[in-house]
Amino acid sequence: MKKKIASGAFAAIIIAVFAVILLLKPGKYGGLEIQEEEERRPGEWFLIQRAYPQWKINYDVLNQARTEAQKMRDAATEGLQLAWKAAGPTNVGGRVADVAVDPRSTDTIYVGSASGGILKSVDGGYMWEEIFDDQPSLAIGAVAVDPSNPRTIYAGTGEPNAGGGSVTYGGYGVFRSTDGGATWEHLGLESSVYIGRIVVHPADPAKIFVAANGALFSANPERGVYRTDDSGTTWENVLFLNDSTGAVDLAINPIHPDTLYAAMWMRKRGPDYRIFGSDDCGLYRSTDGGDSWHELAGGLPAGPDVGRIGVSVCASQPRTVYAIYADATGYFLGVYKSTDGGDSWARTDDSGFTFFYSSYGWWFGNVRVDPTNPEKAFALGITMYRTTNGGATWSRVADETHVDNHAMYVDPANPDWIILGDDGGIFISTNGGTFWSKSYDLPITQFYTIHMDFSNPLRIYGGTQDNSTVRTLTGSVSDWDVILGGDGFYCVVDPTNSNVIYAEYQWGGLHKSTDLGFSWDEVLTGINVSDRRNWSTPVVMDPSDPNTLYYGTYRLYRTTNGALSWTSISSDLSSGPGPGNIVFGTITTIAVAPSDASVIYVGTDDSNVWVTLDGGSSWNHLSDSLPDRWVTRVAVDPYDALTAYVTFSGFKWDSPLPHVYRTTDAGVTWQDISSNLPEAPVNVIVVDSLYPNILYLGTDVGAFYSMDVGSTWAPLGTDLPNCYVVDMVFHNPTRTLVAGTYGRSAFKLDVTDIVGVETLARSTLHPPLFELLQNHPNPFESRTSISFRLSEESGVLLEIYNSTGARVRVLEHRTFGPGTHQIVWDGCDGSRNPLPGGSYIYRLTAAGHATSRRMVLLR
Repeated sequence: MKKKIASGAFAAIIIAVFAVILLLKPGKYGGLEIQEEEERRPGEWFLIQRAYPQWKINYDVLNQARTEAQKMRDAATEGLQLAWKAAGPTNVGGRVADVAVDPRSTDTIYVGSASGGILKSVDGGYMWEEIFDDQPSLAIGAVAVDPSNPRTIYAGTGEPNAGGGSVTYGGYGVFRSTDGGATWEHLGLESSVYIGRIVVHPADPAKIFVAANGALFSANPERGVYRTDDSGTTWENVLFLNDSTGAVDLAINPIHPDTLYAAMWMRKRGPDYRIFGSDDCGLYRSTDGGDSWHELAGGLPAGPDVGRIGVSVCASQPRTVYAIYADATGYFLGVYKSTDGGDSWARTDDSGFTFFYSSYGWWFGNVRVDPTNPEKAFALGITMYRTTNGGATWSRVADETHVDNHAMYVDPANPDWIILGDDGGIFISTNGGTFWSKSYDLPITQFYTIHMDFSNPLRIYGGTQDNSTVRTLTGSVSDWDVILGGDGFYCVVDPTNSNVIYAEYQWGGLHKSTDLGFSWDEVLTGINVSDRRNWSTPVVMDPSDPNTLYYGTYRLYRTTNGALSWTSISSDLSSGPGPGNIVFGTITTIAVAPSDASVIYVGTDDSNVWVTLDGGSSWNHLSDSLPDRWVTRVAVDPYDALTAYVTFSGFKWDSPLPHVYRTTDAGVTWQDISSNLPEAPVNVIVVDSLYPNILYLGTDVGAFYSMDVGSTWAPLGTDLPNCYVVDMVFHNPTRTLVAGTYGRSAFKLDVTDIVGVETLARSTLHPPLFELLQNHPNPFESRTSISFRLSEESGVLLEIYNSTGARVRVLEHRTFGPGTHQIVWDGCDGSRNPLPGGSYIYRLTAAGHATSRRMVLLR
């Protein structure tokens, strides 16, 4: 039989996994936590951090950065090329925005993922091939196959689902392939930003219609319904209402293709408002191929409370049309049916749609009718409902699939064979939608964070959008499993005991397991749950003490007993609550110095950077000279607590915007080390723990590395899709770098060969060149000895810093020979004035590298 189904045992596993997800998904179902929608509504986390502080995206700069990054990759092909390898998961899936099928061979399926490009299967969904990885944007909103020439495929970039924590960038217009996805050409409409649907005329393949939704965070006129009569050479906007209302769905009458239906949706987002509906929203019809349109009424909802709309035409009886409506908030307004081509409508649904929208109607908004049976239709929402009697009754189906349904294809030759696309990937039914089996081999998971078990580096963990906290215990790409539900975020494994794991879901729901993730306890005792917390609340472990962890709300918390209890060690480190209904003014990143646990750096979403040099007793504000942008990551040199790095999201507007900075004096001064990087958001920076001159960088336009502390940058490795690299983790014993991407799962890279490059100076290797010893005595009252060892003659700078980061004394600045040397400090400054008691840092710099330690002066 051409269409395959899972075995009964396999189906049982799927049902069990779904049940766990259903129970553990906070904010949508019962389980770990129920949050009021108005209080904890999902924030557009992906866009907000990139839009701050202008609250809009500079797409011209983004597209320029994409072009520059591609040029750098092309130019690097003659140099050192390390190949990234897929790390999975392929069995978890991710958000699917659209599906399309070759009408002549339904084994050939195209899947458009929210931020992972397009994937193709030629065996009915068993195996998948990535066919869009090198294009400028992997955010897909629509995929369409030319019915008269199925080798021709159209892709509309920019996912139209306007909400959720993960709503991604807009796209770069429409693309076409004439060879089944092997190559692509750009057809324009790049300013349309988000594309909801593409429809190809069934009799005239040169005529194509596009539903352009327009920008989310700003108004723009490039929205509405576009038509081309010359295969995309030129486009005409044939339905335009205003610069805030776009087209989100299109349907065509296949028998009389001059009749089309367009769903128009007004939605706009800002820091202090969310408008997802108005009286501009409505369903429009054209009967002359798009030349003219008029809004349909006759029983359909109207007025300022109308939100997103979806529409579907029955292919065999095209006068039967279904439309699904949400209100401006997102709650369900009903499924409507017309049997006269849209002249009159009647609401069909009954009262069984309990969880159907749950105020998330802007996330779905689709309805599908069986092409052979106008009485059978599907309403797609958080869950899915089906009618087999024209809407007289509806029943909930597909409980064994993932929640949040976006796309569906029903085979007209065999309507029992259905493909469903949701936030968990692709599911296939062979019995009309009663039972579903998951399609695997889809590497489209959207990671927020990535982590490795230091003791067992094959074990990779990560927090994912709408697919929980997941991990592999074997290093395989296909055996990842869910260990904690909800949207997954930070995950930390005790490096001394792999059974101890910390993981969280959205808004900082932190849990701990002591049995390798099989059972969990919430560990928030001492944390004020009313604190502002980021959608991705940072949690980090002290590199020198696995029982000490830090948790960031708008202030920093610390535990020293493995999260049994927490204590605040700072005041509000942000600039205060954010505007409107956006949760803002939160800590986004925390870094503890590996060489000195008393030194902790913190960054916030509103551009603040802080450091404490005394374990939280006092804090120094560091960001007056830094960009006013969302701080994505702070990282500390593994040997020198005073050397740190900070990275930023966002875009330039009137002047260049550096995204990477370095300090060598605990933030007193900063150096821009962005150099030749494309001007795009930087999401993560990793300092090589053996060669601290080497930096690894994850950005919105790929991965880069520097071998000279940021003086120059180069693309890092080959075979990495053109996707967002949102997190990286480095395992020094195996020299393995793991990157978590936002839409194409995770990748591994062996960086061993980087240090084999001849241009790498011998002095880069650190610390064998020198070693700084602990002072003695410590604490001390009047005098202490500071010793260091050199392997060869070198210039040495030995300095003393106080807890504010100010340098108070230069003890030595001269050349020393190889061997052990001892310097005495008398507790005075450079003018021989006694310094007050307290914590001080002594720092040794030699051959361009630095390391530091802490001492305590008693008075």
